[in-house]
Amino acid sequence: MQRTVRPVGELLREWRQRRRMSQLDLALEAEISPRHLSFLETGRSLPSRDMVLHLAERLDVPLRERNVLLVAAGYAPIFRERPLADPALDAARKAIDLVLAGHEPYPALAVDRHWHLVAANRAVAPLLAGVAPALQRPPVNVLRLSLHPEGLAPRIANLAEWRAHLLARLRRQIEVTADPVLSALYAELRDMKMPGGASCGRKRAEPDAAAVAVPLRLVTEAGTLSFISTTTVFGTPVDITLSELAVEAFFPADAATAAALRRT
Repeated sequence: MQRTVRPVGELLREWRQRRRMSQLDLALEAEISPRHLSFLETGRSLPSRDMVLHLAERLDVPLRERNVLLVAAGYAPIFRERPLADPALDAARKAIDLVLAGHEPYPALAVDRHWHLVAANRAVAPLLAGVAPALQRPPVNVLRLSLHPEGLAPRIANLAEWRAHLLARLRRQIEVTADPVLSALYAELRDMKMPGGASCGRKRAEPDAAAVAVPLRLVTEAGTLSFISTTTVFGTPVDITLSELAVEAFFPADAATAAALRRT
């Protein structure tokens, strides 16, 4: 909330354009007249508190930015941002711990909106062997740890493919959130040097036509382990911190990986 407050109509127009919706598209979705929406965007009319929330819902605006819209319209923010240690989030923390522990012996971790590590299960640590200590000091950014030449990158057998997948995912997240921190992270990772000194640049890898998902193939002492990943988020959060948490769970992509992890 520490930012210059811009007109709410201008912000609504930006979110509509970011979602690639015309005024007519949004008006139909929100069940209001295009004329009324036009008046709101140009500042000729001021939206009610309920209208701000209604349009934000239709535009899938993140909770953090819904507060910004409310303040811009002259209303108090309604979505709280509690630290994860807050007693009010105790049930959520327990749920995350249960998901992470229940996924063992396969690796899983929880991250915040900027991809900082929040928690991990016991299967993650053995996979980080050889990663530079500086990359493992809190706050650990898991994308930087993955693609850095002193991180996991030298041991990712399909680095170009995995890197392209992560950058595409990060681009989509930036489109949804308009988060400047993520934009800076994307620029850093896009221009990061590959192991051996070559620049990653903007090269993209072609996906395997026979694959059903982009795998992570990691070279370890137990051999090359192959994973596919899934993402779990809380379904109905009304707290900003909770809305921005995600659990990344990795499943074995082949029988050899499953057997190797069960032996650890």
